[in-house]
Amino acid sequence: MAVLDASIVNVAIPAIRASLDATGSALQLIVSGYVIAYAVLLVTGARLGDRFGQRAMFLTGLAVFTAASLACGLAWNAVALIVFRFLQGVGAAAMVPQVLSLIQRTFTGTTRARALSAFAVVISGAMVIGQIVGGIIVDLDLGGSGWRGVFLVNVPIGLALLAVAPGVLPAPVTRVDRALDLAGLAALTLAVLLLVVPLVLGHEMEWPVWTWIALTGAAIGFAGFAAVERWVHRRGGEPLFADRVLRAPGLVLTAATLNVVMCTFGGWLFVTAIHLQSTLGYSALHAGLLFLPNGLAFAVASLNWERVPARFHAAMIPTGLILASATMVTLGLLLLDGRGMGPLEMVVFTIMGAGFGLSFSPLMTRTLARVPVTVAADASGIITTSTQLGIVVGIATFGTLFLSLDSGAGALGVTAVAEGVTLLIAAVLAGRAAR
Repeated sequence: MAVLDASIVNVAIPAIRASLDATGSALQLIVSGYVIAYAVLLVTGARLGDRFGQRAMFLTGLAVFTAASLACGLAWNAVALIVFRFLQGVGAAAMVPQVLSLIQRTFTGTTRARALSAFAVVISGAMVIGQIVGGIIVDLDLGGSGWRGVFLVNVPIGLALLAVAPGVLPAPVTRVDRALDLAGLAALTLAVLLLVVPLVLGHEMEWPVWTWIALTGAAIGFAGFAAVERWVHRRGGEPLFADRVLRAPGLVLTAATLNVVMCTFGGWLFVTAIHLQSTLGYSALHAGLLFLPNGLAFAVASLNWERVPARFHAAMIPTGLILASATMVTLGLLLLDGRGMGPLEMVVFTIMGAGFGLSFSPLMTRTLARVPVTVAADASGIITTSTQLGIVVGIATFGTLFLSLDSGAGALGVTAVAEGVTLLIAAVLAGRAAR
């Protein structure tokens, strides 16, 4: 539910724009604001789970997420929706890390690998499912809810989970009095905002001087975050990104690779949803259902990659990304002349889903299966933070590129080529991480 909410709003964008008179920048913040809060607070959420118990933090996060979803569904203007989306992200950050931490602590051996693989399918497949479900909800317009239904649907689900979870989730065996790195959290939040806000607002404001100052400040901000982390370590504290966690086999390269993969994936879902509805004139339901073959191919590849002989696993990951890159560029070029999604385009789109599935799930699973249980919470937070920050940057950069090109068929083609090149970079990183 939390991951799905990062994408379910995509197909509702045209309806939100019309209903709330939202600008392009506001739309990007409505989508990415949720992910910003979600991403920067994940490691802190994981540590709070160690401190107060995973079950307690899961329930707390779920309650906040459900209440914020109700508020989003009742939002009266774009600013209110942006604020409530940030609150949704806070709830998700408290809830989601507990799932991965419980998997890491509860399962061992081959069952742990299978559980992690299932988790990877959920966390990435939900991005595609969100497009489909969002289209169905907006088109059905139950009770005249329109776009508000994509948020209100979380309320009954959240309430049901709040009733069931206490009897299902294991009680904590031990609790660790973990220190919180508030200085690191503040530095990371500032750096992310300095990067994302000018990318989102720059296009519509015609790139005033402050946007370039902020982008320069973002580079300084990330360097400052690294300095703060070293300072916290020297004082005997626990940095958000602790050295002992970063030294886990393959973790840093995997986090970097997943960041680039989700940057392209999140950006592609955002621009494609706008193109299908605003440029091609498809309904929200039609646009959402077009993602179904892509999502099914992703799920089949993600759930069955372990059937491939183990000696091919390392090569399979970059190969999947190269396949995703080639099909993304091909689809963008096919749509360049303004045509709709015909049989050929759908075949290419489906193959793209298989390419992502052959890379994302095995890369995350192979790495986390090697992480020691003692650093499971922080490792899960770092991996998930990296993927979510990738989505934020992808929406901000590729969304801005697409919107600056007037959102026509040519804009999608140019954006697809840019994203294809980015995926090739991810393939190179994946080749090194999978060794």
